Amino acid sequence: MIRVVIVDDQQLMRAGLGALLERAEDITLAGEAADGAAGVALALARRPDVVLMDIRMPGVDGIEATRRIVADERLRGTKVVVLTTFDTDEHIFDAIRVGASGFLLKNTEPGELRAAVRTVAGGEALLSPSVTRRVMAAVAARRPVDESRLARLTARERELLAEIAAGRSNDEIAGRLFLSPATARTYVSRLLTKLDARDRAQLVHIAYEAGLVTPGEA
Repeated sequence: MIRVVIVDDQQLMRAGLGALLERAEDITLAGEAADGAAGVALALARRPDVVLMDIRMPGVDGIEATRRIVADERLRGTKVVVLTTFDTDEHIFDAIRVGASGFLLKNTEPGELRAAVRTVAGGEALLSPSVTRRVMAAVAARRPVDESRLARLTARERELLAEIAAGRSNDEIAGRLFLSPATARTYVSRLLTKLDARDRAQLVHIAYEAGLVTPGEA
């Protein structure tokens, strides 16, 4: 069972999201919080698999709350999906920078919301298709190319990192690079370790910052 905490300052939004999620047999609501500070405290108390985090809240906002959750060793098993009505590049960039594993707009269809929770709980990164290209363009535009982080990678590892940046799953990567699915998973784990990345979202971020891929190429 996937346990989810919802952090949003709007009670109606929390109630609506909770009702949508609990229609799934494999998802249960572990709690709700109305601001970032309370959300972090609730995450520590309940240890959920996924936190759905609003961005704009009074006091501690969603970006700071996400940073605190990601940085806390006690919550290593908890993933954060930033869920907001605001799809500006600034918010998307900041959410990924502090370690969010997913970014979805609040007008996401119910089925897509539940699928996103399952995806992130399973260890994959998730970005709303409507904003993926924009966030990658923003990353590339904001930072100068820095290839130093890729110096420790082999040519094969760089090739696989480019496939991850293109948004492909392990099975898709295995098929394109003529690997077994198990070998593809091993490469992904090795990349996470070598690049000191929390999850696939950060691997994508690194690939674009390093100039390994460019916006539109994926």
